[in-house]
Amino acid sequence: MNIAVVGTGYVGLVTGTCFAETGNQVKCVDIDEAKVRRMRNGEVPIYEPGLELLFDRNTKQGRLHFTTNLKEAIDDAEIIFLALPTPPGEDGSADLSYILGVAKDLSAIITDYKVIVDKSTVPVGTAEKVHAILAKRLDESLFDVVSNPEFLREGVAVDDFLKPDRVVIGTSSDKAQKVMRRLYEPFVRQGNPIIFMDERSAEMTKYAANSYLAARISFMNEIANLCEKVGANVDQVRIGMGSDSRIGKRFLFPGVGYGGSCFPKDVQALAKTANQHDYDFKILNSVMKVNRIQKSVMVQKIKKAYGENLAGKTFGIWGLAFKPNTDDIREAPALYIIEELLEAGASIRAYDPEAMENVRKEFGDRITLVNDQYEALIGAEALIILTEWSVFRTPSFTVVKELLKEPAIFDGRNLYDLERMKEQGIAYNSIGRTKVEAPNLVKK
Repeated sequence: MNIAVVGTGYVGLVTGTCFAETGNQVKCVDIDEAKVRRMRNGEVPIYEPGLELLFDRNTKQGRLHFTTNLKEAIDDAEIIFLALPTPPGEDGSADLSYILGVAKDLSAIITDYKVIVDKSTVPVGTAEKVHAILAKRLDESLFDVVSNPEFLREGVAVDDFLKPDRVVIGTSSDKAQKVMRRLYEPFVRQGNPIIFMDERSAEMTKYAANSYLAARISFMNEIANLCEKVGANVDQVRIGMGSDSRIGKRFLFPGVGYGGSCFPKDVQALAKTANQHDYDFKILNSVMKVNRIQKSVMVQKIKKAYGENLAGKTFGIWGLAFKPNTDDIREAPALYIIEELLEAGASIRAYDPEAMENVRKEFGDRITLVNDQYEALIGAEALIILTEWSVFRTPSFTVVKELLKEPAIFDGRNLYDLERMKEQGIAYNSIGRTKVEAPNLVKK
């Protein structure tokens, strides 16, 4: 099939590359000329495990193309995917200006039947808005608008796309349904479902799924905070909960709050939709409040140990991306925590395997970014862990202790065993677990 993908961010580039991998001809279009030039030269502009191999193969074999010309991209396309940003506006609602703007542009250049697919996460009713814009200039026989939300997890997005748990497609058109079924059948050969529903239900499904997962995370963070007060171990609680088949094991890990491109934006947008319909979505409002507070929990632990004024104190940070296996720092808890530490007068030395350049753009010379995880510890009072990259899971604690001024770790991802920390003589403060004391940890 001939496919056009408008937008080459995380969703658009993964979508286009994976469709090309199954034999389709794909043209990706973006207004960023420098970015398109880089992709034409074989450079993948984002870090996503497994993407570079597929990108390289499909560009070399002539199935994956890049352009800044919208008409060139869509002329031969049967399907046009809109994978455009929907950033939160000042009031929390999703900004649809990019999607509606492209819809207007498409209305001026479409000459034969196309299926227009909203791949971006969009509020309920967006498909109807796109349809209305197209219908101002086009006969309705020339297009159908479909909602096809993505369920990609950054870090495993390629696997998620090639082997989806389910494919959700919202359309009221039999013609569009047949086209979309033909497109996705190669991805569900093992029997996972292609679920057809109306457009509004498909749009709601994405928001509902992400908001529920965010609620699980916030719930576990609340449980972790309570565990610390009552002397329970959240790791054991999590295992006990997760073994219940009604609950399951996933998204029960406590930490320093959720971040990324989806959860914060989608929870906020769904809450805004509820407000617009005069519905008080109490759970979602609490989820957002808990997440805001949770990002400060680690800072409060540090201030309790070293005092409210951190001037003259240096801290080494491991992990800056919002999760491992991505360079994405959108809404990353690390950014909020670093900002609070800087406001308290602290100096920061930080390392992340992939997100360094993005963080450099964010903070400039306000923090020191280093080339190695151990270099971050030189002259630091303590180590702070904010992203659970695999490389951080089994460090040399001998080197850690040698480099730090004091043997102290503040772990926002619960990477290490409490008994091991006791044996190492490291003061260890994690989330929802007993604090491991060390005699030479500075106290307020």
